[in-house]
Amino acid sequence: MEEFTHRSAPVRAAYSYCEAVTGTQARNFAYGIRLLPADKRQAMSALYAFSRRVDDIGDGLLGGTAKRERLEATRELLGRIRDGAVDEDDTDPVAVALADAAQRFPIPLDALDELIDGVLMDVRGETYETWDDLKVYCRCVAGAVGRLSLGVFGTLPGARGSERAPEYADTLGLALQLTNILRDVREDAGNGRTYLPGDDLAKFGCTGGFHRASPPSGADFTGLVHFEVRRARGLFAEGYRLLPMLDRRSGACVAAMAGIYRRLLDRIERDPMAVLRGRVSLPGREKAYVAVRGLSGLDARHISRNTVRRRV
Repeated sequence: MEEFTHRSAPVRAAYSYCEAVTGTQARNFAYGIRLLPADKRQAMSALYAFSRRVDDIGDGLLGGTAKRERLEATRELLGRIRDGAVDEDDTDPVAVALADAAQRFPIPLDALDELIDGVLMDVRGETYETWDDLKVYCRCVAGAVGRLSLGVFGTLPGARGSERAPEYADTLGLALQLTNILRDVREDAGNGRTYLPGDDLAKFGCTGGFHRASPPSGADFTGLVHFEVRRARGLFAEGYRLLPMLDRRSGACVAAMAGIYRRLLDRIERDPMAVLRGRVSLPGREKAYVAVRGLSGLDARHISRNTVRRRV
């Protein structure tokens, strides 16, 4: 915390604002980043607060034209941050915090442009016929966040295969996003959105949508969910190869956040119909257990052993 106390009062206040946003609006995310040292935790909070602003525009009540205008204005703000044109006494605390974080860490700010592109896809009401189509969206809204986070975490010096770290971070983001899509299938349907690929929906007789607490007549909803769960598990397995490349606390953060979603995926697999009845979540004590497991390094060591076995 010594470095933080040497920052100016406006910068400290900006980070405090971003941490408050993160703590109240992103409980799963907050469980993970609390395991980080102060400077990385604050940078991650700044990234979350900016990303949340983009998401809130897309999910808000404005009309499509107004949303697009707001998103482009946010892109212009991002350009100012990228150009170093945001002063520490700027009235926007998120911009101040993100500008400071970008000076301290090699954050690929262009990935936030991709996030804006992904939310614009939502505003346009795009649907996805194939998994390859959906991956484009997921890479924008979640894979980009994985790559942004990696800019804060960094990799261990000399870590084997670290040139693939951005790829693994991106894939882990896809795993988390697909889990989100499964969890929110009923809520998204109520908002007029369908994310699961059209060819998957047709394969399992689910093109009728998910507006009720029961699937469409004749649909194999359980089969659809199990199919997507297997896809998500494959993404988790690939993305988890990032863990041995990170320092202990960064690895703990990633393991905690991913571990929460992986356990959420387990619950969905055990009771697929639950996602039609309401929002599936984990109790706080289970999230705390996942965080402790991540901090102990168990997940990182397990992935490291499996990676070595595959090489052999």
